[in-house]
Amino acid sequence: MTIIGVLSVLPSCSSNETGNDIIEGPHTPTEPKKEILTEADPTIFPDEDGTYYLYGTGSNADKGFYVYQSKDLKTWQGPVGNANGFCLTGATSFGTAGFWAPQVFKKGNTYYMFYTANEQIAVAKATSPLGPFTQDNKTAIATPGKAIDPFVFFDTDGKAYLYHVRLQDGNRIFVAEMTDDLMGIKEETAKECIHATEQWENTAQASWSVTEGPTVLHIGDTYYLFYSANDFRNIDYAVGVATAKSPYGPWTKSAQPVINRANIGYYGTGHGDMFKDVQGNWNYVFHTHNSFTVVSPRKTAVVGLKQQGTTFNVIDNTFHYLSK
Repeated sequence: MTIIGVLSVLPSCSSNETGNDIIEGPHTPTEPKKEILTEADPTIFPDEDGTYYLYGTGSNADKGFYVYQSKDLKTWQGPVGNANGFCLTGATSFGTAGFWAPQVFKKGNTYYMFYTANEQIAVAKATSPLGPFTQDNKTAIATPGKAIDPFVFFDTDGKAYLYHVRLQDGNRIFVAEMTDDLMGIKEETAKECIHATEQWENTAQASWSVTEGPTVLHIGDTYYLFYSANDFRNIDYAVGVATAKSPYGPWTKSAQPVINRANIGYYGTGHGDMFKDVQGNWNYVFHTHNSFTVVSPRKTAVVGLKQQGTTFNVIDNTFHYLSK
C-alpha cells in the first residue's frame, strides 16, 4: 500500500508495558489512568433502560465475544458477559475460530446476535444482552460461499433484510430478504449492493478490493448504507455512505468518505455501526489503528454524526476513544 506522511494531529496518549495505549490527562497521583478498549469491528447496542453494551472483534476472537457496558459512552465496565466475561463462545454456538463483527438487537423479549465465525454468518439468541448467546442448532446461515459482516435491517413494512459481505472477487456487499424466523435468507432475493469502484475505496490498487462492515438506516424516503473500504490494515481504511430509494438499491455513493484519517486524525478509521444515544443523537462506533506505526490491537472510538442533505458529516470535537 502507499504510505502517506504522518498527519499533524497526534494522539494524546502513551503506551504501557503491554503496548496498549492509556489516556493521558489531568489526574491526581492516586487516580488510575484509563485503558482504551481494543474491540475492533465494534457495535453498540443501547438497551431500553439506557445502558449501552459494546461488542466487537476482540483479543480472544478465536474463542468468542466479550461484552462491556456503560451508562455514559465514555467509561466502560467489563468484560461483563455471563460466561466469564464472554457473552458468546463456540461451546454453545456455531464456530471454532474467527469470531468477528457482531450485531446485537432485541426483538420481543429475545436478544439476537448475528456474527461471523469460520468465515460464515450465524445467529444466536439470549435472554440478556450479557448472554450467554446460544444456538440449539449450531449451523451457519446458508450462502453460496464464504460470507462475513452481517447486519440485519428491519424496514418499515416489517420485512427483515440481511446485509452482508460475500467473498467473491473481492469483498462485496450483498443484501437478501430474511426468512420469518430470522434463521436464514431467501437466496433467490440476494443482490449485490456495492463493491469498490472509487479511487478512495482502493488506494493501494489491490487486486482483491474491499467494501465491508455494512450498516443501513431508513430516514424519510432514503436508505443510507454506511460501509468501510480498503483493507483494514491500510492507513486509508475509511467509512463511506451510499443512498438509495429501495433496500435493494441502486446505490449512489458519496464522492468521498465520511469518516477518514483526514477528519479524525488517526489511521485505519472504519468498520463500525450507527446508533442513537439517549439524547437521540446519531453516533458511529468504529476502530482505528493502534498508532501511526502499528495496526493492532485496534482501538475503539465513537464520533458524533449529523445528517446534512443526503449524507452525514462528522461533528467537531465529538471523537473520543472508549476506555475503562
